[in-house]
Amino acid sequence: MVSVIMPAYNAEKTIAASVASVLAQTYGDYELIIIDGHSTDGTLAAARAAAADSDRVKIISLGKKNSLSFTRNFGVGIARGEWIAYLDSDDMWDAEKLQKQTAFIKETGAEISYTASAFIDEAGARYRYIMPAVFIFTYAMLLKKNLMSCSSVIIKKSLAKKYPMGGDEMHEDYSCWLSVLRECGHACGLNLPLLTYRLSKGSKSAGRIKSARMIFNSYRREGRTAAAAFFMSLRYARHSISKRIKIKMSGKISVPIE
Repeated sequence: MVSVIMPAYNAEKTIAASVASVLAQTYGDYELIIIDGHSTDGTLAAARAAAADSDRVKIISLGKKNSLSFTRNFGVGIARGEWIAYLDSDDMWDAEKLQKQTAFIKETGAEISYTASAFIDEAGARYRYIMPAVFIFTYAMLLKKNLMSCSSVIIKKSLAKKYPMGGDEMHEDYSCWLSVLRECGHACGLNLPLLTYRLSKGSKSAGRIKSARMIFNSYRREGRTAAAAFFMSLRYARHSISKRIKIKMSGKISVPIE
């Protein structure tokens, strides 16, 4: 079984599409755990409506607002599956995502895998740019740039529990992947855009200064000196800016996918 962890906070406009993309999966052995972080809008009602006809979905409402890392780690803690997949409540999957990626895991013996990523804007219009997945993505490569979109990752639950995501003062998923790849050596990338990632101005890492600080803290958590973390953060930022430019310059497909 694959346990799909979906944290949600004030996502009433997007969560229905995210849930629908999971329920449309051609792979049969999964559960979806939606964890509402005490939203102040209609997220919880929208999630319940989207999942009303499915017995695969468990919806949990936390009594107070919690960090994204806490919410994901909480989901891992109650998951029944051997494997964990993450999907944010504003992203979407291709209908064959779980089927193709679990087959890929069996073929490669990977303990953690990810896929290529497509991108849409807040309104749902798709960009032409595809961020590729490298078949053997090593720890050394990850230190330079992150191709592992969180919503594309499937990881063995034992690893997800051993290396829980860090706090919100860092890029919690990036920090987690660093810890995992330091042990496993590499992640296996399936170079198909099975994830559609929504670019949002209000995302946790949208602010450039805030994002740089979180990356710096992620490197510090890895045991790097302040000086080393600073220069590594500059290198990471260069790749990140390059990716954003490629996305924007690629242009959009005129019709939104939603």
